[in-house]
Amino acid sequence: MKNKNKPIWLSLHSEYSINMIPVKENYSLKQHNTLGIEVKARYFASPRNIQEIRVLLDNNRKFFPFMIIGEGSNILFTKDFNGLVLHPAIMGVKIISNNSESCVVEVGTGENWDDFVKWAVENNLGGIENLSLIPGSTGSSPIQNIGAYGTEVKEVIERVNFLDLETLKPASLSNSECSFGYRTSIFKTRLKNRVIITSVIFKLHHNPVFNTTYGNLQAEVEKTGGPDLKTIRNAVISIRKSKLPDPKIFGNAGSFFKNPVIDVVKANKLKEQYDSIPVYPVSEERVKIPAGWLIEQCGWKGKKWGNAGVHDKQALVLVNYGSASGEEILDLAMKISDSVFSMFGIRLEPEVNII
Repeated sequence: MKNKNKPIWLSLHSEYSINMIPVKENYSLKQHNTLGIEVKARYFASPRNIQEIRVLLDNNRKFFPFMIIGEGSNILFTKDFNGLVLHPAIMGVKIISNNSESCVVEVGTGENWDDFVKWAVENNLGGIENLSLIPGSTGSSPIQNIGAYGTEVKEVIERVNFLDLETLKPASLSNSECSFGYRTSIFKTRLKNRVIITSVIFKLHHNPVFNTTYGNLQAEVEKTGGPDLKTIRNAVISIRKSKLPDPKIFGNAGSFFKNPVIDVVKANKLKEQYDSIPVYPVSEERVKIPAGWLIEQCGWKGKKWGNAGVHDKQALVLVNYGSASGEEILDLAMKISDSVFSMFGIRLEPEVNII
């Protein structure tokens, strides 16, 4: 008889055709979320390949919920997770094709994103240098279509490979099938919680067109010479370090809110009332407004709220000052959102996933 109080792999592991997969019980997730929230997972495992994922999920998912996390850089836990947390550790960078113009590489979902950017720059492959120092795993990059300094990862993604959680069979989508948008994709909408990304295929370039027009990137690049892959990467790292706190010192998830996109008519009305409000065109009808500016105008920059607070150099970043709970961070985020809505009529949406 099956033991319904334990996962099947703890009682029937002898049936498996691969080596036993380590599964930890009542496991702290504090080191697996950059906000540093102390919560526990009932069970935790780091599968190293598709077959191990199948073993962990097949039948066991009938007994309790499960979730997938990368490096936890875009997540807010508000309570313990009474189920199985999978932390895929599928690694490797494989060159699929290479010619005089471009290089196509497949990267395992568990690879650290910035390590991959560093590898690309060191190998003179362009396209992702503006995305330096963004925290998280490579497999997470397509989910919210990470972006920074005028570049989005969708610009270099060829294909995303994943495991369908309903059939436990591998599948893939091309770039055009991923429904990429501003900080979103099909993996954040229609396929949310329905797939596990196993690898991402990127097309990088030997002779890239550099993009240094966003913000003060050009000025920072010029401090160390003309633009090339290394100077752009170093400039981005320098800017990010000057604005964003180190998660190892003060827990944070980077930008907590999305930059809101509103219609031009509404933006023009706000411009009449707040002439310094910054706007960035998205299309002929839509513009983007920096959420950090809105939050700062409401007086939140540098403000503490219990054990949580708003970073004093970047109002878009919520900070755990040491022992904040997920509920405290969420409560602060809701108060900020309400404040911005009251003042500007714009409802901020969280960029992080709230569990």
